[in-house]
Amino acid sequence: MLKKPSFKNQLENLVDQPEKHSYLLAVSGGADSMVLASLFQDLRDNGQDKKCDIQVAHINYKLRGKDSDLDQKVVQDFCEKNHIKFHLYEVSEKDKKPDHSIQLWARELRYHFFKEIQNQEKLEFLVTAHHLNDQLETFIINLSKAAGINGLSGIPSHYNHILRPLLTFSKKEIYQFAEENHIEFREDLSNKKSDYLRNKIRNEIVPQLMETNDHFLENFKKSSFYLNQTKDFVRKQVEEIENKLSLFNQDYKILSKEKLDQESDFVKFEILKKYGFTQEEEIPKIFTAENNSSFFSKEYQLVINRDELIFIDRNKEQKSTDEIILIDHFNFSEDQINLDLKNTIEEIDGINKDFEWDFDAEKLQFPLRLRKQQDGDEFYPIGFSGKKKVSKFFRDEKLSILARQKIWILADSNNSVLGILPLRQDRKYTKDEKTKWSLKIFNETKNEI
Repeated sequence: MLKKPSFKNQLENLVDQPEKHSYLLAVSGGADSMVLASLFQDLRDNGQDKKCDIQVAHINYKLRGKDSDLDQKVVQDFCEKNHIKFHLYEVSEKDKKPDHSIQLWARELRYHFFKEIQNQEKLEFLVTAHHLNDQLETFIINLSKAAGINGLSGIPSHYNHILRPLLTFSKKEIYQFAEENHIEFREDLSNKKSDYLRNKIRNEIVPQLMETNDHFLENFKKSSFYLNQTKDFVRKQVEEIENKLSLFNQDYKILSKEKLDQESDFVKFEILKKYGFTQEEEIPKIFTAENNSSFFSKEYQLVINRDELIFIDRNKEQKSTDEIILIDHFNFSEDQINLDLKNTIEEIDGINKDFEWDFDAEKLQFPLRLRKQQDGDEFYPIGFSGKKKVSKFFRDEKLSILARQKIWILADSNNSVLGILPLRQDRKYTKDEKTKWSLKIFNETKNEI
């Protein structure tokens, strides 16, 4: 049976931190969430952890008319009585209802609201009232979707600062606890309808499974525990394999493409999934793609660089700026100005960066700046007749995508390309026999002997 001390033990196992704890409780008004709120209120007021800070969030979806408002009232009254800060989101006409799944829409809406409150109030943990019956329903849903071990192991008790301390308690235990402790709650009668997949499983399939074995739910809890242990073991094994295949540099995560391709499809999928590549049918394309090909997930760019898979975090702030002002103006009282770029441009792997360019200062439009490549860039490279697109120049030089991303373009105030550092200068702006004022831009990386 569910008891307050057993709940407190659950919570202490989930949260083991010396500093003050703060929680946002997701409370719908049903038996499970009202029991959760009551237990946390008791933990705050009567427990040993006097530093516990709790707040409550509730969503009124306005889907069940007066019943939705009564759900809100139960939660709001509880919070007022127990001096708990209450956060409400009322769905209005501006919240467009979806054409597809109402449940998915509602889930996305509430978790977005919860995240906003956590950020605003600086609350460490979101706490939900998922219980053992929810776990069983999720298992059956994922089983029907051919889910792997991650799906079959169910809802995690703690993940990404979300806590679910009631997961090991059954719905029956929670109702019994609410009755014995006189906890007010509202019954959502829409759950009795089998119009959604989860409701159909809850109302029709689970009762039949329970009839097959008096200890069905308890045995399921044990099976879920074993599955989670297996998942943890597999995760550690996959991490060990990934570490063996990993090559690191300062900015990127790099894996050996050849060695990863020798692993099983399961291992390949589990590793690539970490970087957001979750479409199984797309994974073979990664290993057959041409050099310099790129694949994109929400958070990563995957670049094929010969026998390497290079993962670039798309959200990570780039160390280099997009533009560097090199020289504001030219002092025409001097015949020549020398500008050393030794400490200005970053290193480019595998490219000799020593260069020396002489310009006719009168042909330049100041200020001069360094920038990255832009669409449509073209120039007149020394040693070639006519003009050439910078993108084609990169291809002809057989530069990898990573090398291209590191290269700087020297440009003037008209955005004309004066040269590609350190590879080629534009011949239109070079010093000649008629030059009166010259600008020398150079970079010397070799140490003097």
